[in-house]
Amino acid sequence: MKGLLSLMATAGVALAGAMPVALADTTDVKWQNKVVIEKKGNHCVDDANCFNRYHPAIPAVSRAKPGDMITFHTRDALDSDLNLTSVADDLAAIDLNLVHPMTGPVHIEGAERGDVLAITLVDIEPDQYGYTVIVPGFGFLRDIYTKPHLVNWKLTRNHAVSEQMPGVKVPYEAFMGSVGVLPGEPETKAWLAREAALGAAKGIALPPQPVGALPSAVCGPNGSHKDACLRTIPPRENGGNMDVQQMQVGTTLLLPCFIDGCGLFVGDVHYAQGDGEVSGTAIETGAVVTVRTEIRKGQGAQITSPEVEGGSQIKDIEPSKFYQTIGLPIKKAGEIPEQLKYLESEKIKDLENLSEDLTLAARDALIKMIAYIQREHGLSAEQAYILASVAVDLRVGQVVDVPNYVVTAVLNLDVFDK
Repeated sequence: MKGLLSLMATAGVALAGAMPVALADTTDVKWQNKVVIEKKGNHCVDDANCFNRYHPAIPAVSRAKPGDMITFHTRDALDSDLNLTSVADDLAAIDLNLVHPMTGPVHIEGAERGDVLAITLVDIEPDQYGYTVIVPGFGFLRDIYTKPHLVNWKLTRNHAVSEQMPGVKVPYEAFMGSVGVLPGEPETKAWLAREAALGAAKGIALPPQPVGALPSAVCGPNGSHKDACLRTIPPRENGGNMDVQQMQVGTTLLLPCFIDGCGLFVGDVHYAQGDGEVSGTAIETGAVVTVRTEIRKGQGAQITSPEVEGGSQIKDIEPSKFYQTIGLPIKKAGEIPEQLKYLESEKIKDLENLSEDLTLAARDALIKMIAYIQREHGLSAEQAYILASVAVDLRVGQVVDVPNYVVTAVLNLDVFDK
């Protein structure tokens, strides 16, 4: 080795007098092909690369090959004007018809209906600001928390802090709250029909709403498919608003392709979230998201809805210490939980114990956890609910010990900066 270095040095001296030699730095060595979909304008309505409804007629804004590094510049879930000085009263200006602004769609060359698109999350660079809100009429405990509340977060690649949450540091564990592909014509018709049936049964269903819908030429009040564009709030077989925090950097999401090119989109990035996102929001933020795709030919026959491949990501986001409450499907006599009212069952009203009910067990665990946070950590009820949304995981304990299934609420005690 010494001899080689000596020879190189000698050669360098000999050549120096005749011609300068440019030595490449590693920075100059490139192999990635990059496709970037940028934001344009202040809001989705100003941006040809943004949409907030699903329909196969929505045109692709860019094309990419499998293996390309695709970078999406995304907007926050509410497409808001919120900032570090915002207060709860500012939430009255939020137009829920505008959620969720998605960046894309991107046509993946070579992908066809019936294939599976494997989407590996490479990186998320968050904005410096994020927020978590309580919006009246929305959230898991919407019957209890009926007033607006807002927490503004300062974000880094390490943790989030807020003046409205003193003594709390929420670790950076970002993921794509919404990521998916466009549905095909058969899926659009089928999903609209099943959701209409649910709405007719007095369940919660969100029918097409052309007001605020983008792209307006397809989904708006005068759009070509204004009565057939799906809302982005519920997740479906095409992915979308799944809000699954385990889909961290390094994991691979598998989605069936329903149209040629798939129509890949990304948005609604969550800086951090607890399993359940119970207040209705996580730490919502805009971000720059990079993914890489692979086509798995013909696998759509086996993989018909989202599935995920991963490694140590689940372990990496586990807390080093925790507090856990145990929820059972019990309630007060005379009470009908909000999520069960559409069933219109007189049996439910008078019973104190429901059979095999995970929703009621989750509610019980969450209410107990909020009481613990208030009691032991001195937060208000609203602060505790917000903290539960970003740092408490609702987990199924068991689904066999009839009639009382168990859901637990697990609080990451690492968030307390003491």
